[in-house]
Amino acid sequence: MDQLRAMRVFTRVIDEGSFAAASRALDLAPAVVTRVVAELEEHLGARLMNRTTRKLALTEVGADYLERVRRILADVDEAEAMAGADTQEARGVVRLLMPPAVSVHQVAKHLPRFRQLHPNVRLEIDAFGPVEAASEAHDISIVWTRTALSGEFIARRLARTETIVCASPEYLDRRGRPQHPSELAGHDAVMAPIAELQRGLTFYSGSSGDGEPGGEQVTVMPGNPVLTTGHVDTIYAAALAGLGITGLPSYVAEDALMEHALERILPEWHLFNATLWATMPSRQHLPARTRAVLDFLLQIFGGEDRDPWLAAAGCETLRPPPGAHR
Repeated sequence: MDQLRAMRVFTRVIDEGSFAAASRALDLAPAVVTRVVAELEEHLGARLMNRTTRKLALTEVGADYLERVRRILADVDEAEAMAGADTQEARGVVRLLMPPAVSVHQVAKHLPRFRQLHPNVRLEIDAFGPVEAASEAHDISIVWTRTALSGEFIARRLARTETIVCASPEYLDRRGRPQHPSELAGHDAVMAPIAELQRGLTFYSGSSGDGEPGGEQVTVMPGNPVLTTGHVDTIYAAALAGLGITGLPSYVAEDALMEHALERILPEWHLFNATLWATMPSRQHLPARTRAVLDFLLQIFGGEDRDPWLAAAGCETLRPPPGAHR
């Protein structure tokens, strides 16, 4: 039995949640994956997981073994990276975890260029939902956070993103363009679930560089909620269709703003800022393939404490003139 291979297969089964998903990810026949794990358990003389028709559950021994195996595999990968750091060509699989909207609206459109630069690197992107912490099961996790990061991992800032208010020009031509957050009460709103907004929406004047939250703050109750959903791309599509006014992260709205399919309103105000980070398990040496992906992400996002998407669309948050707001 190839014990190192068996460790990788076992870990992948747990990460994917099933033998079938692991077989697809590893490009192995399901019977091979099942056999490798069974041989590993026989070799160890212990059951690592309990199998049912619907899910897998680690045994207590399996959970302890998985933790140690992850460290072993990380050490093996680090040793290989250290040995070939200067000469190794970037090749192999890099697993990424990121919010769906980041994948759809930013990363995907740059992948053809990455492919040209690194034809021997294959990416596996998991984009299931919000990502608020680094994942040990992925080489790079793109984390969206409004607070400081904590934990034992490597983190590189990708960019700052503001959540702004926008709507389609057709809607605004029909219903008018608000000049102050207080005027939103008279408009149709497309928003996240009401339960998340019971205290109202707080707007900050000026950009983060003007000292959020030190600038003027205005809290208003949203207007008539014609659609509520926690799915960002549904909100985006509804706003494009002219359903109402909404708040979107700049990295989601960028292309529509540039194409004038969405129009930013209240350009002297924003809802809040967040930071996108590229996080990785704490390792001294990164494989060439992971370093290639990290460098590419820093290139396309900018790597600075600024919002590149509003700058690209020509609608950065303005500093309001003194006494401009009531």
